[in-house]
Amino acid sequence: QVQLVESGGGLVQAGGSLRLSCAASGRTFSSYAMGWFRQAPGKEREFVATIRRSGAGTYYADSVKGRFAISRDNAKNTVYLQMNSLKPEDTAVYYCAARSGTYSSLINTYDYWGQGTQVTVSS
Repeated sequence: QVQLVESGGGLVQAGGSLRLSCAASGRTFSSYAMGWFRQAPGKEREFVATIRRSGAGTYYADSVKGRFAISRDNAKNTVYLQMNSLKPEDTAVYYCAARSGTYSSLINTYDYWGQGTQVTVSS
């Protein structure tokens, strides 16, 4: 089992940057692909980015490609989401998630979820 705790959210002006972190418990972090998802008020949760177990491969939603970067440090059991050039439409609760096997953009394939961290981008 994996427990996930996100941090790093907050209020930022449009054009600014934030880095989210997700700390995982357990000694098997490197056996899980990781993903970031977000949910805006009144909207469904949506895929943002995912990364392979080794960190060698990443995949992004079109809406964040070129602005966000996902990375992981398996020695620290942590996955990150660097968010640059933030826009008001990026405002949402951001969740990290873990799944066995290869990386995926499919929400319903993830087994473990964090509690989320709020990101608010003001215009």
